[in-house]
Amino acid sequence: MIEAKDHDWAAGCACRPKAEATDRGAGGRAGWWAAYGELVLALGSGALTAAAWALQAFGAGAEAVVPLFLLAYAVGGYHKARAGLSLLFHQKKLGVDVLMILAAAAAAATGYWTEGAVLIFIFAMSDALETMTLARSRRDLSRLLSLQPETATRLVDGREEIVPIDALDVDDVVLVRPGETVPIDGVVLEGTSSVNQAAITGEAVPVDKAPGDAVYAGTQNTHGALKIRVTQRAEGTLFAKIVRLVREAEESMPPTQRFIDRVEGAYVYGVLAVTILLIVALPTVFHLSWTAALYKAIVFMVVASPCAVVASITPAILAAMSNGARNGLLLKGGAYLESLGRAKVVAFDKTGTITAGRHEVTDVLVADDVDRREWLSRVASAERLSEHPIARAIVAYAEREGVPLFEVDNLEAHAGLGVTVRLGERVLRIGSVVWIGLPDDHPWRAAIRDMEKEGKTFALVEEDGRPTGLIALRDVIRPEAKEAIAALRAMDVRVAMLTGDHRTPAEAIAREVGIDLVYAELLPDDKARIVDELRRKHGTVVMVGDGINDAPALARATVGVAMGAAGSDIALETADVVLMNDQLAKLVHAVRLGRRTERIIKQNLTFAAGVIVLLIAVNFGAALPLPLGVVGHEGSTILVILNALRLLRG
Repeated sequence: MIEAKDHDWAAGCACRPKAEATDRGAGGRAGWWAAYGELVLALGSGALTAAAWALQAFGAGAEAVVPLFLLAYAVGGYHKARAGLSLLFHQKKLGVDVLMILAAAAAAATGYWTEGAVLIFIFAMSDALETMTLARSRRDLSRLLSLQPETATRLVDGREEIVPIDALDVDDVVLVRPGETVPIDGVVLEGTSSVNQAAITGEAVPVDKAPGDAVYAGTQNTHGALKIRVTQRAEGTLFAKIVRLVREAEESMPPTQRFIDRVEGAYVYGVLAVTILLIVALPTVFHLSWTAALYKAIVFMVVASPCAVVASITPAILAAMSNGARNGLLLKGGAYLESLGRAKVVAFDKTGTITAGRHEVTDVLVADDVDRREWLSRVASAERLSEHPIARAIVAYAEREGVPLFEVDNLEAHAGLGVTVRLGERVLRIGSVVWIGLPDDHPWRAAIRDMEKEGKTFALVEEDGRPTGLIALRDVIRPEAKEAIAALRAMDVRVAMLTGDHRTPAEAIAREVGIDLVYAELLPDDKARIVDELRRKHGTVVMVGDGINDAPALARATVGVAMGAAGSDIALETADVVLMNDQLAKLVHAVRLGRRTERIIKQNLTFAAGVIVLLIAVNFGAALPLPLGVVGHEGSTILVILNALRLLRG
């Protein structure tokens, strides 16, 4: 069983302690229950304040009114007082919660019971609404924790047994009935169905599954029963990796938030110092009465509080991460959102990123005196024993052509070169043009030069010492690659390709998808070096890759992006962002999301600071009533949160 950390997501302007939860999904439920609890207390405080004000209006004495006001203070201020005192005693920091409680207490002490109670009520309502918006933003992230079932139906010698998912081992066989959740990563052995993978990969349409197809823990089987062979233990599943990465993301903090947190403590002390100065200076220097001076100081303490500034960032980051989670975009931390929004260069690996990493046969040339079908039958039969991607592509092509294949049991592989097979008295060699050799004046040389410009690679076939055929293949370009690259360039982002492939085919692929910056024939260390050069020259660099050889470059980039479905484990661990369904369109969404997030945070900070300056100016330039100051201050907090929630859309 995977434990979920239960964060107290009712954090308003101050940090709250975390606790452990034992059942999955508890974090999301705790966030909503905390929000509802605070909302009930806030409404209770408002009702008590209204009752006390009504009694006072009808002439009731202090003995009837004051207890109601005190109860309103206690009910509405409970959460804020607890948060402020916890911060003060445990972290030795003075937070804005304490400022609000002090302001309410000072208002009551000077006879402004109604104003103090209204301050508590609106402050409590603002805090409850903020808690609800934070819980809403985190819902799509915490929902992951409740997706994977705790048990699975394992098949042993034809009988079914219910076992915990932790008891499943690689090569076990599990049964997943229609409507059930896939409990573990595996490969379909028997059955066909459609599986809803939206929660893991972001794909909106269920994916058809048949024998040989991969399935992931946490996805939903729709209509057909599936027998699945386990390929990963519970702790190594894609689901488990996502949960781990989400937890890491929740703990991370963008640079802007870290700066606000550092400044907040000093700012609060500054507000408290100015408040004390006003209480002393206004009567002695400006000859205000002590009561008027204290009232104006209380208003200053309220309106100068940085609640809206503090709330400008976290809700926006969480809303954006929630948006990404719904769209198959896993962000390991809010800091990477800011970096994505500032991207100047996006560098792509070629194989498995721009291309699908799957070769297809495009052209077949055979000698004039050779029967094409018989020749293809011999070649494909010989390649059946090889696991090389080119060999698999040749076999798949022959099967599509309906060519009969036969068993071959004496294949000799030559690493990086090709294979040799003896078919009766005939010796067959299949491999690179360089290894087998082709005369310079051979007619196929011109065709090879032309096809190389199109990014194709070749398998030359030699039988009994003479070339009898040539097969041209090409790595399949992802259908969305060209559109995604065009979208990035439209956003003034430069696009580069970093590949270990030869320059001619690499440049051909780059031309087709619209990339003008090509670095070819690179080793893994070369890719990392190029990323460093791009960062020095352009600034923020995003690197997109899928393989082990991409890991150094992913680590050196400002933001490393891994292909989630096809990516290697080390690429997923090294990357900062994971495209769960391998769609490059999601990378475009990530950059746009980063830019929207940065723009909304700037809007929030500007608006919050502007409201504080305006309210302070009105307080000293005219008489600002405390209730209006509270409404202006807390209203700005609610507005910046609502503005941040716009990131949930799209």
